[in-house]
Amino acid sequence: MTRFLMATMLAAAAVITGGIAPANAAAQCAARADIIKALGAKFHESEAGRGLINPNVVLEIFVSDQGSWTVLASDTKGQSCVLSVGEGWDSPTITAAMPGA
Repeated sequence: MTRFLMATMLAAAAVITGGIAPANAAAQCAARADIIKALGAKFHESEAGRGLINPNVVLEIFVSDQGSWTVLASDTKGQSCVLSVGEGWDSPTITAAMPGA
């Protein structure tokens, strides 16, 4: 429940500031390497996938075997912001729809 409340506040801050929030906004943003290290150490999460939001920002999803998950937005300057966190991750195989398929 605590992770959910924290994520809700962080996501709201990110939306209010227009995408990746500035580094001085609460504690939701930090160096990407520091966030990834903390996700591994505290929650045993590792990267499960990523995709481009725009040429300067990548969306990254980190998950653990226990089902916790974290979504980050990382920019080209090495800054990451937590967008959302949760529990109960399920990873069914997903096939992206290709044009003309």
